[in-house]
Amino acid sequence: MYSPDYNRIGDRAQQLEMMRANNFAILVTAIDGELAASHLVCLVEERGAEGVERGGALVIVGHMAKTNPQWQAFFDDDVMVIFHGPHAYVSPRWYEQQERVPTWNYAAVHAYGKPRVIEAREAKHAVMRRLVALQDPQWLPKFEVLRPEYVQQMLDGIVPFEIAVTRLETRWKLSQNRGRREQELIAAELEKSSDSLERATAALTRRHLAGNS
Repeated sequence: MYSPDYNRIGDRAQQLEMMRANNFAILVTAIDGELAASHLVCLVEERGAEGVERGGALVIVGHMAKTNPQWQAFFDDDVMVIFHGPHAYVSPRWYEQQERVPTWNYAAVHAYGKPRVIEAREAKHAVMRRLVALQDPQWLPKFEVLRPEYVQQMLDGIVPFEIAVTRLETRWKLSQNRGRREQELIAAELEKSSDSLERATAALTRRHLAGNS
C-alpha cells in the first residue's frame, strides 16, 4: 500500500485499536494468477505472554463457508487482510487556501501472513465461541447449550483459519501534509455531518493533528 512517511502509524496500540474496531475485513488471496476476496469477520489476537508490543505474535482468526473455494488457496504464499477504518470526502471549500482539489481521507491497515486451516473439532468450536463472546456476549449462554448434533452440523460447514501476521502496512491519510490549521478546518466541517463515518474521521483527524506528539 502506498503510504508516505507522514501517513504511517507505527504505534501497535493504535494499529490494534483500528483493526479491532473494524474487524469486518477483506481477505485477499492469489493463486495461479487469479485473485479472490472474501468479506469476513475476524478476531485480532495477541499471542504470547509478552504481547505484540514486546515481540509477541499477532494472529488474525476467521472462518469461511466450506463451499467457498478460496480456502483451498491456503498454501505457502502470503495472503492479505484489509482492515478499513473511517473515511470521508474532503471538499476544497473547507480550506483557507482556495487553490486546492478534492480528496478522500481514510485509515487502513493491510496485514500479511500465511494462513493455517484449523481442523480439530475442539479448536473449531473454540474459534466460534470466541467470536460469539466478542460480537454477542449476551447470547453466549445460549451458544453454550446448543445441541451437540446441531453444533457439529454447523462446524462441518465452515473452515476456520488463523494467520500469523508477518507484516503490517498502515495509512492514516488525514491531510497531515496540509498543516494543522487546514486539518482543524476539515475536522470542524466533518463534525457537522450526520454521517457517523464522517464524524469518526473528524475525531481521528483531531488525534493526528500536525505537530501532535
